Amino acid sequence: MSKTILITGAGSGFGEAAAIGMARNGHQVIATVQVSPQVTPLREKAKSLGLSNLRVERLDLTDRFDIAQALTWDFDVLWNNAGQGESGPVWEIPIELVRRNFEINVFLPLVLTQGVVQKWVSRKTPGKVVFTSSMGGLFTPANWGTYVSTKHALESIAEALQQELRPHGIKIQTINPGAYYTGYNETMADNAFRWLDDARNFTKRADLRKGFDDFFATPEGKMDPQEMIDRMIEIVPADTGRFRNVVPKAIEDMLKLHQHSAWENTI
Repeated sequence: MSKTILITGAGSGFGEAAAIGMARNGHQVIATVQVSPQVTPLREKAKSLGLSNLRVERLDLTDRFDIAQALTWDFDVLWNNAGQGESGPVWEIPIELVRRNFEINVFLPLVLTQGVVQKWVSRKTPGKVVFTSSMGGLFTPANWGTYVSTKHALESIAEALQQELRPHGIKIQTINPGAYYTGYNETMADNAFRWLDDARNFTKRADLRKGFDDFFATPEGKMDPQEMIDRMIEIVPADTGRFRNVVPKAIEDMLKLHQHSAWENTI
């Protein structure tokens, strides 16, 4: 059955590719992008692909007027996909960057979600909200703590929403990608080097860079994103499925082992 799906953060990466894939599968897609210069290129791409059912709009979550406009649109599925990440040691990162990361990844998606689900509840219509979380929503590697703490918060919010909104016929779901090679994680790694200063910080730039480079050189740090895109195209419009969707299976198994072993972790 065809759905109308609103996606945030569809200007690139997973969001753009999955928006095109779901439109190809016959769904009506409202692909929203953060900044105006992203609108026309995606509209042109949709036109060149013959996807008249792929509508492109600007939705900057930091702009309350953009959010107010989005709340006038009708759709069956809200996919909170937009996000941003800060890297570096949590004991040295400027606290305003931590606050900003929570604003973008947690508070603003919650503002949009509250508006959408309150409209659905008042109209007594069913709906579905999907959050793009992360494998980092379920464990915490060193030097990624700021970003993954926002995803831990999203996991908790999604779990609460699932219980609170089930009586209203609204479904909640998370998608937890591994470290797929879309450029997102690599850009996030770069962010720490905006502020990290060898003359002031205890963590040295060369050491942090080596740690990131070593991770991205592993097979787990540079996976082909097509696998995740294909799963998103299946998961987001579906009426049934798991609450939590970690991809790939090897990462799901690693996370289960990590969470189990956490009970025996020592100081």
